[in-house]
Amino acid sequence: MVSEKDDGRRGSSQDPEGERHLTDEEIEAALAGFEEELNADDDGASRPDDGASANTAEQDHQASDPQTSGDASDEGIDFDDELEGLIGNKAKIATLITRLSSGELLAAFCRLAGIEADCIDTPEGAFAVLRALDGDEPETCARDLTSVVSGLSAVLAVNRADKLEATLWLNGHAGESFSPPVLFASTSSCVEDLLIGASNLSMVQVDGYSVSDTDELSDESAMAIIARHTRSGSGGHAAGTANE
Repeated sequence: MVSEKDDGRRGSSQDPEGERHLTDEEIEAALAGFEEELNADDDGASRPDDGASANTAEQDHQASDPQTSGDASDEGIDFDDELEGLIGNKAKIATLITRLSSGELLAAFCRLAGIEADCIDTPEGAFAVLRALDGDEPETCARDLTSVVSGLSAVLAVNRADKLEATLWLNGHAGESFSPPVLFASTSSCVEDLLIGASNLSMVQVDGYSVSDTDELSDESAMAIIARHTRSGSGGHAAGTANE
């Protein structure tokens, strides 16, 4: 269940600065209850829209670049990033969209998978804005998250060179692809705004959405969050089971 990447990250139970890292056994024990819930309630809730065709051809979705400003000393860096984005070597933005009811819970899962992200609560489900954007790093994040949390499905939506691509991931493997209209039909409007460049994280927070930063979590706090959201804990569950 725990990916090879995660195994390497936890080769030692304590880092040089004295921070304790959890063993694979501890992590698996913490995730076991939640995975049982996912497997028991697996009804395809993570698919963007059961009523729409999921096998539509890929469609170009032109996105406008957000207005940028900064000091002259940052212009070289901004130009390099913009160039990489224009030619597609670096994604402009990448998100992992789930049906989890809590951005905090998604951040905890990302932390245990070694993924750096900002995780956002929406009524339609939590999603993560990834920080790893070079090359195939977004795909690696999708693989790692859905491998570490067996049974959790997520849609990876990436904007490369102003072209949006959305793919369902489950158990570490890519599945069906979705056209942007199908994806946006079942997600919060802020997902579309972020992906096309009409908004940013600061604007999302101003709009009242809760954002959880994986950098603010330790392995121990991530496990505590997961415990609160399992049936044996005192918190909520994945979207679709929260109202049971």
